[in-house]
Amino acid sequence: MTPNHYNNPLLQAPVRPLPRHVAIIGAGSIGPDIGYYLKSALPGLALTLVDVRQQALEGALRRFHGYADKAVTRGKMTAAQSAAVLEHVTGTTDYDDIAGCDWVIEAATENLELKRRIFADVEARVAPDAIITSNTSSLPAARIFARLREQRRATVTHFFAPAWRNPAVEVIDWPQLDPQLLAHLRRVFCETGKLPLVTSDAPCFMLDRIFDNWCNESALLLPQASAAEIDSVAADYVHAGPFFVLNLAHGNPIIVETNTLQADEEGEHYRPATIFGSVDKWLTVGPSQRIEVAADTAQAVRDRLLGVLFSQSVDILDRSIGSAADLDLGCRIALGFKRGPLELMRELGEAESQRILARFVRERPGMPTPRRPLPGYQRFERHVLVDDLDDVKLITLRRPEALNALHDEMTDEILAVIRHHENDPKVAGFVITGYGTRAFCAGGDIGRFPSLLGDADASAQYARDCSRLLVHLDASPKPVVAALNGMALGGGLELAMRCHALVAARHARMQLPEITLGILPAIGALVVPFRRWPHAAAIFQRMLTRGEHLDAVQAHELGIVDELGDDARDVILRAVRRVRALAQQNAALPRITQAPVELPTLAPPAVGGSNGGRTLSAEVIGLIETAIRDAAAAPSLDEALEVGYHAFGRTACTAAAHEGIGAFMDKRGPDFARTG
Repeated sequence: MTPNHYNNPLLQAPVRPLPRHVAIIGAGSIGPDIGYYLKSALPGLALTLVDVRQQALEGALRRFHGYADKAVTRGKMTAAQSAAVLEHVTGTTDYDDIAGCDWVIEAATENLELKRRIFADVEARVAPDAIITSNTSSLPAARIFARLREQRRATVTHFFAPAWRNPAVEVIDWPQLDPQLLAHLRRVFCETGKLPLVTSDAPCFMLDRIFDNWCNESALLLPQASAAEIDSVAADYVHAGPFFVLNLAHGNPIIVETNTLQADEEGEHYRPATIFGSVDKWLTVGPSQRIEVAADTAQAVRDRLLGVLFSQSVDILDRSIGSAADLDLGCRIALGFKRGPLELMRELGEAESQRILARFVRERPGMPTPRRPLPGYQRFERHVLVDDLDDVKLITLRRPEALNALHDEMTDEILAVIRHHENDPKVAGFVITGYGTRAFCAGGDIGRFPSLLGDADASAQYARDCSRLLVHLDASPKPVVAALNGMALGGGLELAMRCHALVAARHARMQLPEITLGILPAIGALVVPFRRWPHAAAIFQRMLTRGEHLDAVQAHELGIVDELGDDARDVILRAVRRVRALAQQNAALPRITQAPVELPTLAPPAVGGSNGGRTLSAEVIGLIETAIRDAAAAPSLDEALEVGYHAFGRTACTAAAHEGIGAFMDKRGPDFARTG
């Protein structure tokens, strides 16, 4: 398997070190934000900002200080971390200062000849193996780098605003690019908290095709509806309407530029609306505002917006510009769509999606149409990545916007992959890990739970339903090993505990934080740790009743974690070896004991409990303590798990659960002193 074919970027063995000195050409809008992201992720990095205007450089450095000061004020960064981010950041108007850089990122104006001149100046000064990338949103790499001597070390890395915070970045795979460099860039971005989305070298790549045509179609609708009406209808699908975003980003010239490029390349139907040349600011409504729109107008706007969205999406997939999973995820992460376009098509159903597309191409002749039946565009894993490591299947949980938290669809995808391969004699077993370096799995999405508050039976059934993957793992005929690349919280830790072995990065930590929400773990944490690691019962009791952390090193000392690794890749490879070792054993796989277990004497929790000085719910702590004892005494694992499900149901009827979940939804701290 070639490195670029790994779906999880961290599987690529390092072929270069992480960057040590980066130059960014262009200190105007997005360049400094790219630099701040890099310095935040790699504080020891030397960063050189280059611009022809000294004033722009001074403004960029002030922006750096402003970002860092705000991070400290908000508790996102310590003073020492802030100082490290601001250290070794310089601005210059002299291209000779980039001579020692190992990566140069151009973030100048979208002008092809300007970019070519910049890269000629860059190539004359940097080493032959230095990486060169452009932040263009639309110009193909083949054109930008046509005059470079060393084209294999150059490509497009397209960031999205605000680049210091938005994790999405398109990495363009064009014919001259060294495949090892593509794999390296994907790895670097993933390791530094970004979401690299690989696309082909088509004009406007993948996500700008969606965004630019979404905006252009909105402008073409103006004879039928006002900007405020269009944004109001669009609010069903995006967090901010197209005209509001255009105002925010001063984006009218961008749409003119990108759609002109598409029209010149692919046909007049992409030509930008002429109104973009005569309007500076659109009269519209903000993201939280809507105006009333007549039903027939709303239907026309809705069909047109969904039509262009679906038309561009099927074209992207038919031409292999990007992958289906990256398209849906990128639209949510980078562009602020509430649901990806393919998810929307699935929700609407084949007949309605076909109706919308048919109407769209009647109104907009020349626009792309599907080349295959619509159900064919839905056959992909949306929330997991699957890699073949010879005889082991690696399942990577990929929901970076939610720290890889579980929800129903992800659970079903994991379960489907395991069921599909568990009887294949060529498959030794499975490794489950999380995307990136920060989180294995941050638990379960609260999802439907707020609507279940007050209904004990429905809540218990919800817990039972959420356990379907874990119960399957209990009886799995093949080994499944958890590779904890980062934090494992709540349901994520419950998932890991049901695997046959745990391998963890040294920096990983584990927590059962449900008590801080006024609830208790629903899918096994009241049961499994006490049957599997009874000698650590006191540790798990404190985790359950106080929300205490357990770091990976301590968990390894206690025998909870079987092996430690240095980084995400090392953890995965160790987990793969452990799968093979378990598969080769003649003995049965490790199983959670079915028999009752005798608990050691557990210290009573503090009255009311405490988590970092915050009062916890005494009532819920009491329910946890009772459930731990009852589950330990249960005659079988199934009966013990039922104890946990019912305890969760009882918790849903407490005032503490209402307060904790309500506070979480309202983004405030809960007051359990009031609820008990």
